[in-house]
Amino acid sequence: QVQLVESGGGLVQAGASLRLSCAASGRTFASYFMSWFRQAPGKEREFVAGISTWSGSSTRYADSVKGRFTISRDNAKNTVYLQMNSLKPEDTALYYCAAGNRITTYPIYDYWGQGTQVTVSS
Repeated sequence: QVQLVESGGGLVQAGASLRLSCAASGRTFASYFMSWFRQAPGKEREFVAGISTWSGSSTRYADSVKGRFTISRDNAKNTVYLQMNSLKPEDTALYYCAAGNRITTYPIYDYWGQGTQVTVSS
């Protein structure tokens, strides 16, 4: 069982940066693929970024965030991060982290956090 708690969201202006954190419980954090998803009002939950297990040597990004967002993990802290730069109003959404046994763009992960709100004003 893994529990995930996101933090770091907030209200920022376009062009600003935020770093989201997702703290995980459990001793096996390093063995999980970790991803970030987001969901805007009236829209489906969409994949943002994912990172492979252990060293996190493999990452994957949605086209809409490539070059602006960076996912990373610190297994010693049981935490995965999402560094978001050059934020745009269209990045406004509730951001979720998820843990599973592979990276997939579909929201079929085993564990989910409650989400942290990111709002970007123009």
